[in-house]
Amino acid sequence: MARRTTILEDRPTSRRVGALRALWPFVRPYRRQVLLAFLALALTSGISLILPLAARRVVDNFDDGAGLLDEYFAAALGIVALLALGTALRYYFVTRLGERVVADIRKAVFGRVIRLSPGFFERIMTGEILSRITTDTTLIQSVIGSSLSLALRNAMILAGGLAMLAVTSVKLMGFVLLIVPVMLLPIIIFGRRLRRLSRANQDWIAASSGAASESLLAAQTVQAYTHEARSAARFDGVTEQSYDVALARIRTRAMMTAIVIFLIFAGVIGVLWVGARDVQEGAMTAGQLVQFVIYSILVASSAGALSEIWGELQRAAGATERLAELLTAEDALSDPAQPVALPRPAKGRIALEGVTFHYPTRPDVSALEGVDLLIQPGETVALVGPSGAGKTTVIQLIQRFWDPLSGRITLDGIDLRDMRRDDFRQELALVPQDPMIFAASARENIRLGAPEASDVQIEAAARAAHAHDFISALPQGYDTPLGERGVMLSGGQRQRIAIARAILRDAPVLLLDEATSALDAESEALVQAAVSRLAEGRTTIVIAHRLATVKKADRIVVFEHGRIVAQGTHRQLVEQDGLYARLARMQFMDGAQLDAEAEPA
Repeated sequence: MARRTTILEDRPTSRRVGALRALWPFVRPYRRQVLLAFLALALTSGISLILPLAARRVVDNFDDGAGLLDEYFAAALGIVALLALGTALRYYFVTRLGERVVADIRKAVFGRVIRLSPGFFERIMTGEILSRITTDTTLIQSVIGSSLSLALRNAMILAGGLAMLAVTSVKLMGFVLLIVPVMLLPIIIFGRRLRRLSRANQDWIAASSGAASESLLAAQTVQAYTHEARSAARFDGVTEQSYDVALARIRTRAMMTAIVIFLIFAGVIGVLWVGARDVQEGAMTAGQLVQFVIYSILVASSAGALSEIWGELQRAAGATERLAELLTAEDALSDPAQPVALPRPAKGRIALEGVTFHYPTRPDVSALEGVDLLIQPGETVALVGPSGAGKTTVIQLIQRFWDPLSGRITLDGIDLRDMRRDDFRQELALVPQDPMIFAASARENIRLGAPEASDVQIEAAARAAHAHDFISALPQGYDTPLGERGVMLSGGQRQRIAIARAILRDAPVLLLDEATSALDAESEALVQAAVSRLAEGRTTIVIAHRLATVKKADRIVVFEHGRIVAQGTHRQLVEQDGLYARLARMQFMDGAQLDAEAEPA
């Protein structure tokens, strides 16, 4: 199976953590919660910086009596209680903020993607989109709900600790300042490589999800062609690539961590050595040295933690960029700024005027070329012709899944591009060749046609579609879950569910794309009866390869190579002895039967 081209290709990699600024629109509505989290963060950081002062007082006043010592330790206990409270508040506000923001991001991404036209999904696999909505948002949740607050807390402690080091001993502080540039150098050098590897790691995870999704959705086809081993090998290959990139990222980060921690604590040991000499010489008290040591440890641990968190922020920056690509993805289609309202009730008059269209993935092949077609309200028109002649393209253009390269398509005289898609699509009901059945109940699957419909209306639609009997026989009747893609139903039953949806929608325009194909005789008879009832009084466009199902149409339009080559009634087209007649001869047994079929009912 060929790998689908995705928008991951030829894409610049993340170069800076500043990409996280794209999260601000999702954080901004919760500024009050951010402020509360920041105050709790400042409280815990401030208390952490107070503890070394208390330790100095205890050491320097150790011989001043038990009463004073008791007061010092009681005060320390109070400080610890405040630290515990502040930490709990920080965790609550920050974690709650992370959960809320990620939920909003997931809703925004899905809400954006589900509205994108089919052209977008030719460039990116569904599994990759799901990976972004799940894996990438989980990374962001970790950053907002943990890493970012820890980074701010450690930054505060680092800044405050450096200031207190200077207050404690300017001389020792000078030695510390010599360490900082040496410590930052490996962070900068290794950080650049980490950014690239983090982004590549997330891309390969998405590719792995895409490969798995594609094969699992076609599991029966994979098994029927004994392609399990190849599919597994393909997934294994992509997964191993993801692992290799992740391993390189882990090695790089481990090396950076080892170097940074060594440099930090080597510097601390050096500073302690100088401080111990000063205590021996009386240049500073033992309490001051203890205070300086604790601040040094706080500064060192904060710097080390920041180097660790930096890697997490880089991964989250890559994830943010990937999500931002979905949120800002350009769609080939858009609604007009000032849409024209479709008059109600819609009549269902459809016109194609000089329509030419090429699919983006096949720009050199005309799917339609200069097509003119007028369908009057209430008319039933059948589109026939060889596979690839352009029939289904007409259906897709009428739904405005694509826009013609030239010409226009109108509904009741209004160009589809001048209306909101949601507006005119409400006037269309589709019964496709392979209807999508969701893993919900039969009732909810039918209700897709009209979300506000009552249970009584749903049952009436099912009866009209000859679906009530088999639905009632299901274990829980209308409340029975139908399984992923309707696995519990036969092909004919899925078609009748789709017809029930269309009946419930009660739209003036009905689009039937091979609605009775690949069905057994009994199922086809039931589906055809439901279709005939559904088409009454509606503008109906029927695509069918079985000519017996369309011979009673008001008009039959014959397509070949994206052009209309003939149109008329069944009898007229047979008498013309053109493409339609040749197709008819291949489907009917002999000329006598063909003539009989041509007789009007």
